[in-house]
Amino acid sequence: MEGDPLKKQREDIVCYAPQMITTNGIWQGDNPLNYALPLFILQVMLVVIVTRIFVFILKPIRQPRVIAEILGGVILGPSVLGQSKTFAEAVFPLRSVMVIETMANVGLLYFLFLVGLGMDASSVLRIGKKTVFIAAAGMVFPFVIGAVFSFLIRSNDSPVNKGAYILFLGVVLSVTAFPVLARILAELKLINTEVGRVALSSALINDAFSWILLAVAITMAQNEKLVLSSFMILISSVAFVLFYVFVVRPIILWIIRRTPEGESFSDFYVCLILAGVMVSGFITDAMGTHSVFGAFVFGLTIPNGPLSLTLVEKIEDFVSGLLLPLFFAISGLKTNLSLIKGVLTWLAIVLLVFLSCIGKIAGTIIVAVSYQMPLNEGAALGLLMNSKGLVEMIVLNVGRDQKVLDERSFAIMVTITVLMTGIIVPGLSAIYKPSKRVMSYKRRTIQMSKKDEELKVLVCIHTPRNVPSIINLLDASNPTNNSPICIYVLHLIELNGRTSALLIVHNSTKLDQPALNATHAQSDHIINAFANYAQQAPCVSVQPLTAMSPYSTMHEDICNLAEDKRVAFIILPFHKQHTIDGGMEATNAPFRAVNRNVLANAPCSVGILVDRGLNWSNHLVEDEVLSRYVLVLFFGGPDDREGLSYGWRMLEHEGVNLTLMRFVPGAEVGSTMNTKHPTLNNNINNIQDEPRILTVETEKDSEKQLDEKLIQLFRMSHLNNKSIVYIEKVVNNGEETVATIRSMEDTHDLIIVGRGQGTVSPLTAGLTDWSECPELGAIGDLLASPDFATSASVLVVQQYIGQGSEVDNGLATPDNVVNTNEEYINQITAHHSITPPTGHTVHMFNDTERQSR
Repeated sequence: MEGDPLKKQREDIVCYAPQMITTNGIWQGDNPLNYALPLFILQVMLVVIVTRIFVFILKPIRQPRVIAEILGGVILGPSVLGQSKTFAEAVFPLRSVMVIETMANVGLLYFLFLVGLGMDASSVLRIGKKTVFIAAAGMVFPFVIGAVFSFLIRSNDSPVNKGAYILFLGVVLSVTAFPVLARILAELKLINTEVGRVALSSALINDAFSWILLAVAITMAQNEKLVLSSFMILISSVAFVLFYVFVVRPIILWIIRRTPEGESFSDFYVCLILAGVMVSGFITDAMGTHSVFGAFVFGLTIPNGPLSLTLVEKIEDFVSGLLLPLFFAISGLKTNLSLIKGVLTWLAIVLLVFLSCIGKIAGTIIVAVSYQMPLNEGAALGLLMNSKGLVEMIVLNVGRDQKVLDERSFAIMVTITVLMTGIIVPGLSAIYKPSKRVMSYKRRTIQMSKKDEELKVLVCIHTPRNVPSIINLLDASNPTNNSPICIYVLHLIELNGRTSALLIVHNSTKLDQPALNATHAQSDHIINAFANYAQQAPCVSVQPLTAMSPYSTMHEDICNLAEDKRVAFIILPFHKQHTIDGGMEATNAPFRAVNRNVLANAPCSVGILVDRGLNWSNHLVEDEVLSRYVLVLFFGGPDDREGLSYGWRMLEHEGVNLTLMRFVPGAEVGSTMNTKHPTLNNNINNIQDEPRILTVETEKDSEKQLDEKLIQLFRMSHLNNKSIVYIEKVVNNGEETVATIRSMEDTHDLIIVGRGQGTVSPLTAGLTDWSECPELGAIGDLLASPDFATSASVLVVQQYIGQGSEVDNGLATPDNVVNTNEEYINQITAHHSITPPTGHTVHMFNDTERQSR
């Protein structure tokens, strides 16, 4: 034997054959499943296919993707397909476990890096006491329940450290999965609501506690000196975080500053950062915490901006779509549900899930109610805090690797995780309706706003170019001590490559830090401009914000913010901008869809500003009254009433000259009439005797009466006012309307017109057939057209008419709106000491009588 080298060589070949990576091919008799690479490819294909099938099945009930990925692993594992020895040994043999688990953990590492990239690090510093108490209350109750039930579901003959077992079970029940919660909130459109913000902040604190408890549990499982080891892990983790904040982050900022604005980052920098993820994971793993902790902290140190977006675009699809499902599938593959035997065990699991959910909800409600949060929001918050997924799977896998959990305990806890996460969306739908939350408020329009109360306006900004004209428009809106204006300035930024939108609240008093990129510089410019305006205008307050979201959901951020802040008026820039030659060019076409979506879903009145250079005001000039000429076109209907109400507010500003041009159908009057009143010297009796009832076929009598009433009140309240010009134009069809508008003198700075949606009038008949921008309405589209020769800017106004949260959900009725409208009219007449004319009964239209705009 010793003298036969051929036999020695053959023995060596046989020894190394099972370790080979790639096959020589089936034509040479090789079985691909005996080699590592083909087997790994097949495993990945099966995991992706099965999990995608479950994603499709669970999509109608809006379950998070993590549930589908775990269930996919359970199907492929010993619970279902793995019961077949042939399938298990061929597709998932023990020798392949190391390869697939290694790749799964690499995917997990980079996914936690992406989670850190997607978070606003400054939000950690803005966490308040309420969030801390909610996080603590949501952890304590489930932890205690888990400790009690650990004696029921733990095997009596288990050699596992009892303390470590209790700790692992407590962590699984009490912790909240931040990434899973972010996905659920994004899918339910709650991520920028108060409930969503508190839930995310609480989950962040919850996760931090879970890492500490996990480190302690690992130490207990290893039967080492608990105090010394835990203390060293804690100290080294703190040192790691400080090093990345004060050493690594400045290096990242240096890389950002070295890259010119608008240019892509070099491949060297991108590769350096991606390699840094591995280095960070290696360091924290060596310290005794999990490797994903280092990747997460590294992601947090990279600021939001072009660099983070570049990294997300390069790796997100590959990591989230291919590698991360492997991690959850591996957890499912390790789960053998057949080990959970006995009805009593299943009853104990269901009871444990129920009591843990109730415990977390109860603890959260107690804290939430103490901070004056509504009961249903507190319950929804507690239910959201039951989100399980990534962190829990990490904890369970570590526990299994450390022999703290046997196969039966592991299967039980995976089942608990799936059940607790699966009940969130159905439970949330039952107890919390975002569209029905208690956000009802009356002052949703300018017409309904009181003259002695603060007017809240939400201003949306696309680029710094929108700022001067919008500031001038707001300045002409007459902010006074009795009726100040609160301005919420929202800078809209497109978001690419992230799973959830961001709403950033800025501190306008702290703007000394240099801009990191062009987007940051634009936000600083916008904030500075409005901050300077607020300093020079004593009756104006400004709150700057930035919304980063995809164009498809940007309107949701706008509408949610408007409702949260109880705004009465939203101002949107038109998607086209004025050119030097007098034309209009589209600067960002997707913003047109944003504007249309806001018009369809806004909880208050909306105005779209077609800017042609509205530059009438200048606060730097003292003791000088600047003339501002405003024209209001009135055809009738809620939108025109809102436009007139806005012009009415402007009229009280010193220096504003207002022209009200009312269009009357000739068929009612019977003869052509063109009456002009340079000053309103008519007495009240003459005004009452003039025929003013419109007969547009599709309008109800209540609409006509409201138009008539508002016009009369406006005229009576401004008798002998030389800054007002009232004009009536009698027209018979759309052609005469266009001819009349085109014949106007181009002497106005601003034209206000109602959108007129939902109101069909012969005065505008046929105009919508050729509209380029129907969202502006027939007249607004005409005025915004480059063919219309005017230098005046145009404000197209749409009034909120009760469609949506109040009327649809029963929070308001037509009778309630009638009272509100009468209150407004009584307020106007009392404010101007007017005796309202008799003979007219004020009725608000029923929402079912005309379509919502």
